[in-house]
Amino acid sequence: MMSFAPLSSEPRSQVDDPSSLVMRFGAHEPLMMDAGIALAPWQIAYQTYGTLNADKSNAVLICHALTGDQHVANDNPVTGKPGWWLTMVGPGKPVDTNRFFVICANVIGGCMGTTGPASTDPAAGRPYALDFPVVTIRDMVRAQAALIDKLGIESLFCVVGGSMGGMQVLQWAASYSTRVFAALPIATAARHSAQNIAFHEVGRQAVMADPEWRGGRYLIEGTRPSKGLAVARMGAHITYLSEMALHRKFGRNFQDRAAPTFSFDADFQIESYLRYQGISFVERFDANSYLYVTRAMDYFDIAAEHGGSLAKAFKGSATRFCLISFTSDWLFPTSDSRAIVHALNAAAASVGFVEVESDKGHDAFLLEEPEMFAAVRGFIDAAARVRGIA
Repeated sequence: MMSFAPLSSEPRSQVDDPSSLVMRFGAHEPLMMDAGIALAPWQIAYQTYGTLNADKSNAVLICHALTGDQHVANDNPVTGKPGWWLTMVGPGKPVDTNRFFVICANVIGGCMGTTGPASTDPAAGRPYALDFPVVTIRDMVRAQAALIDKLGIESLFCVVGGSMGGMQVLQWAASYSTRVFAALPIATAARHSAQNIAFHEVGRQAVMADPEWRGGRYLIEGTRPSKGLAVARMGAHITYLSEMALHRKFGRNFQDRAAPTFSFDADFQIESYLRYQGISFVERFDANSYLYVTRAMDYFDIAAEHGGSLAKAFKGSATRFCLISFTSDWLFPTSDSRAIVHALNAAAASVGFVEVESDKGHDAFLLEEPEMFAAVRGFIDAAARVRGIA
C-alpha cells in the first residue's frame, strides 16, 4: 500500500496567484477555445530569462511537456527542485540566455498559475472542476500567442519543445507560420497514436475510480484523489522509460531486503521507485488538470485539421524545422518524426532531422544527451546567423 503524507498548501497557492509572472486577460479579452467556449477572464503564468533585444527578434518560446510548467530554468516553488530543462536552457547552454530572450508559459488547463480546472471560477467563487471546458493543444498555443502579443513580440525566433511541448511547436508552425522563424519539435508526433490514447485512458480511469475524486469536485468537498492520481502517474512513468534503462537501473534487485516477503509489499526496487514517483507527483499536480492535459494530447491530430493531409498544414511555410527523435523512445518512435519530415518535404519546407542513439527511452529529451545538445545548439546557432542575431 502507498502511504501519503499530508499535502502541502503550496501547490494550491500557485493555482490562482503563482509566484511567477502572470498575464491577466479581462472579460473583454476572451480565449476562444475549440470546445466553443469563450473563456473569460483568464490568465497565463510564465517565466522569462535573458533580455529581449531592441528589434525583438531574439525571443525563444519553450513549450513544456505533459506535467511540466513554466519553471524551465529556475527552482520550482512547489518542489524546490531545479528547473525541468536546466541542462538545455541557461547562460552558455544550447538555448543560451546570454543571447536569447526565453519565455516559458504554463499551459491552459494547467495548475501552476494558468487558468485550469483547479482555478477559481469568478462567477461561482469556487474551483471550476469539470465545469472547465475541454482543452486542446491548439487552445494552449492560442493562449501562448495572446501572451506573445501582450509582450509586444511580433514573431518568435524559435519555438522549442519535447513530447506534448513538441506538439505545441508543430501547432505553432501550422497556425502561425509567419510568426515562427525556426521550430524544434523533439520526441513528438503530429497526432497521438491509439496506443498512447489507451495509456491515457487507463490513467484517467485510475483517477476517476478513486472515491475521493467525487465526480471531480474534490477541491470543493475538501478531499484529494491521491491514490488514483499516483497510480495514473506510475503507469505513465513506465511509458517514459525503456526496458534497457529499467533493467540497467533496477534489474530484479530487491529493495532493502535479501529475499521476497511473500506479500504485496514493495519487494523490488522498481516497485519502490514507481511508488515514489506516484507519491511525489500527487504533491505537486492537480488530478483534474491531469485529465484535461492528457485529453488535449489525445485530440491532437494536425492532419485532421487539413483534410487528412499533414503536408497541407505546412504548405508555404518559411519556418526552418529541425526534428529530433530517440532510438529507444517507444512512446513517440522515430517513425512519428519521419512522418513529419516527409510531410515537410512534400510541403517544400526547410527541414533537418536527427535520430539520437540512446537507450533512455522517451525521457531522453530531458536528460544529459550530448548528441541532442549538439544538434540543438547547431540548429539554433545556424538559424541565429541567418536571423542576424549576435
